[in-house]
Amino acid sequence: MKLEEAEQRLRDALRRPLPGHDAFLELSGYKRPDLDAARRSDPPPRSSAVLALIYEKHAQAHILLMLRPEYAGAHSGQVAFPGGRREENDADLMATALREYSEETGASAGSIDVLGELTPVYIPPSRSLVSPFVGIVAETGPFVPDEREVAELIEAPLELVLRDDILKRREQHIAIMGRSVEIPYFDVMGHVVWGATAMMLAELRLLLR
Repeated sequence: MKLEEAEQRLRDALRRPLPGHDAFLELSGYKRPDLDAARRSDPPPRSSAVLALIYEKHAQAHILLMLRPEYAGAHSGQVAFPGGRREENDADLMATALREYSEETGASAGSIDVLGELTPVYIPPSRSLVSPFVGIVAETGPFVPDEREVAELIEAPLELVLRDDILKRREQHIAIMGRSVEIPYFDVMGHVVWGATAMMLAELRLLLR
């Protein structure tokens, strides 16, 4: 897919009501009330934001993901979009997403055009309410990822991300359910994308289609 086509599809789709995550949640064997109940039982969530950046590489649209390093935390070793918690000096959550993108990838966020926001996702293990923003840029500039926060940057062709055959299933322990269940995940260039990031990616796929 060309960058121009991806941009036009997203601009058009983001003017309409968002599809949300319920269809993808049901593939996991539980529904929206599970997350809503967890959110009510937890302390107030912490605001976070991520950036789903679409850009041109080899004359084709790509999307940027990152593999987090192994550490003593809830999201150790997981694949995610660049992002993190809102800080006091951030003007808003969009500023959070752009700041975190720049800090984690080492690339400037100055030329990124933020097209809009996807449906927020509540993540019980980290008690975070994450706002995903969609950005587009013709050239990213060189990446110099922060080794403390990024084990690997994953530059995935958008055509690959839209394919039906990357949606797979595997057994996974889900803390919110207290048991292991078969969950859906996306196989992106050999990387397992599941949980909150998979929900965001599933909604983005719907918009691009």
